[in-house]
Amino acid sequence: MTQDLTGHIGSSAGGLPPGTPRAAHAAPQSRRAHYEGALIVCDNLVRIYKVANLEVVALQGLDLVVEPGEFIALVGASGSGKSTLMNILGGLDVPSAGRAVVAGHVLGEMGGRERTHYRRRVIGFVWQQTARNLLSYLTARQNVELPMLLNGVGRREREERATDLLTRVGLAERGDHRPGRLSGGEQQRVAIAVALANEPAVLFADEPTGELDTVTAHEVFDLMRTVNQELGVTIVVVTHDPLVSEQVSRTIAIRDGRTSSETLRRRAISQEGDHQVISEEYAVLDRVGRLQLPRSHVEALGLERRVRLALEPDHISVWPDRDRAREGGGDGGRGTGGGSDDRHCNDGGRGGDGGLGGDRGRGA
Repeated sequence: MTQDLTGHIGSSAGGLPPGTPRAAHAAPQSRRAHYEGALIVCDNLVRIYKVANLEVVALQGLDLVVEPGEFIALVGASGSGKSTLMNILGGLDVPSAGRAVVAGHVLGEMGGRERTHYRRRVIGFVWQQTARNLLSYLTARQNVELPMLLNGVGRREREERATDLLTRVGLAERGDHRPGRLSGGEQQRVAIAVALANEPAVLFADEPTGELDTVTAHEVFDLMRTVNQELGVTIVVVTHDPLVSEQVSRTIAIRDGRTSSETLRRRAISQEGDHQVISEEYAVLDRVGRLQLPRSHVEALGLERRVRLALEPDHISVWPDRDRAREGGGDGGRGTGGGSDDRHCNDGGRGGDGGLGGDRGRGA
């Protein structure tokens, strides 16, 4: 169920300098600064597939900003659009509309030569299936050296970097073993080393722990976190597992082809001196003023078709359409049994399946 009201935020994109990401100019001045310096920018991204005589809309105006050095997870149910987004960012697909920019490369405008350069030098990829990550007839060391060999890196440099990477992933003593003699967790460790071979700006991982047990999965994520911190490489993980998403600093939920919510995590020390992780979930406001309300909020207040809005000094109030409530035998009030707090859509909103357009409130 989607309640969709569109606010009016934006400016003309005409007269932009060549190669300038449109996202930086399609938002108010207060949001333009948010795009400056970003490593990944998706602006109103659309992807439509044609199956027989049907059109399937996989992405419906998705917006995304990722800063250099972040370690984030993209989560969503099957069919939410997260794999489509990953294929576009990985240079395996192109958007039907909108703009995607990664490390200065406009993905929808790349030719064959630039796309090859992008996939070899700008990004690294780790797949869920180990057979897609490693060549079975090469040793672990040879697999790590192969991307560098294709890029013309000299033998001595290849060997030194392969040794360093295998040491970082804890497999210095297993470099001469082929994938068939390695466990699933060890194969994924080698795959991470392969993805890092050409010093990419971004490492994409598509369900990297999907075929691993819980203990091994935690070990792989600990390794990725170490790589992120020590090498400064940006890491984007796609998963449907909410437990996996807790391993990262920011989780972005995708529903119906759009980003719906973000969960930010930070470490803090309590008054008792204990280390703790604080998680805060926010609704995502896109560049035209739309956001998604949580399904639980929508169902609790009986919101459907349209809702009433009121701009307060520091937040926005939302309540059911009074006329429709009367028609349905309701009390015609501003909500049911929840008090004023149930009506507030605030900065800490929990994104879900409804939608609200307009200015973002900063509620209590």
